[in-house]
Amino acid sequence: MKILVVVDSINIEDSSGSKANVALIHNLAEAGFEVLVYHYTLKKISLVGVTCFAIPEIKYSPFYFLSRMQRVFSRSFKVNLAPFLEEMFGFSFTFFNDTNSIIKALKKVKFQPDLVLTLSKGGSFRPHYAVLKSPELYNKWMAYVHDPYPFHFYPRPYTWVESSYKQKEKFVRKVSEKARYSAFPSQLLLEWMGSYFPDFIKTGIVIPHQNATYNLENSNFPDYFDVAKFNLLHAGNLMKQRSPESLIEGYKLFLTRNIEAQKHSKLILLGNASYHFRMLEAYQKDHNPGIYIYNGNVAFDIVYHLQKNVSVNIILEAKCEISPFLPAKFPHCIEANKAILSLAPYYSETRRLLGNDYRYWAEADDVEGIASLIEEMYQLWKINPENLLLNRRDLEHYLSVDYLRGLITDLEK
Repeated sequence: MKILVVVDSINIEDSSGSKANVALIHNLAEAGFEVLVYHYTLKKISLVGVTCFAIPEIKYSPFYFLSRMQRVFSRSFKVNLAPFLEEMFGFSFTFFNDTNSIIKALKKVKFQPDLVLTLSKGGSFRPHYAVLKSPELYNKWMAYVHDPYPFHFYPRPYTWVESSYKQKEKFVRKVSEKARYSAFPSQLLLEWMGSYFPDFIKTGIVIPHQNATYNLENSNFPDYFDVAKFNLLHAGNLMKQRSPESLIEGYKLFLTRNIEAQKHSKLILLGNASYHFRMLEAYQKDHNPGIYIYNGNVAFDIVYHLQKNVSVNIILEAKCEISPFLPAKFPHCIEANKAILSLAPYYSETRRLLGNDYRYWAEADDVEGIASLIEEMYQLWKINPENLLLNRRDLEHYLSVDYLRGLITDLEK
């Protein structure tokens, strides 16, 4: 089977969404499919074993000049025109120029695919919009929806209403109606989006984020990491809705109950956390050697190496009723084969996959529960660190090339 992948970015350093997309592309190629990638990263990036084409930006068009004029106006007069313009047009001038750039590139493709897979990241669905404007591709199109969209369809507390919500809702409805297939990283997300757009239920399949293989050269540990300690790691952006306060308080409570652990345990938080800056700064001023916080981007190879060598990987989600997201780092945590401390709502994809009987789960604001789980894991670690191996062959298979090959092959049946 020949697969044309149309994707926003394949730069694994720019977002967790791009990491997930690259892992999926790698595994499609490894599964034996002939893959061609058209990406809008706006720079040349190569992927091993995959032919990639960097879509050039159109720089001589009305939308290009309007977008630049808008930026100059906003910068000069300190007025953000985006909400007003998007309420009228649905999307930004930059979005229209970007999607026109993608459409123009797709019209020149000589590759004859059996499947056209659109992947995006964050709040961007540029590849989907471009293929929606290319009716000749509908009967081959698989629209991958990585998160709820538009934003007013997010579960609380994430939900918010954009000025252009009506146009964006109309856009997604058209995608649900025109794409021959739709795909989602989680079962809960398929059901969630299908409750708003019923056609997704008819066409949808679950393609989880992939457990790809990375050959990274960096094998050194940073100064703040001692492999001999009981280390708990949360790696990834801490969004406004994902506060680490209860996690930190739970860890501090664990330390007060286990004085000896203060010398050989550490909680490590890595990633952008601008919404929690003041709170994290206050914890840093406590000068607690058992807590290390880095508010900023950390190179993927460092994080990946740490995830495989800590005692516990933490997946922190928001305090809410339901979390239909499959975190992009979930496959890395499964591959690391270390215990996962899942801080998530009862109804969450992470908890669904780990299973109702998975021991190390608590609500994200349950300080007492978090402290108790950390203490339980610490006592097991003291006896033998291998007591904290995850050993979930079922999930390794679920995130594997073999499982993916079966999903795509079944589309032809």
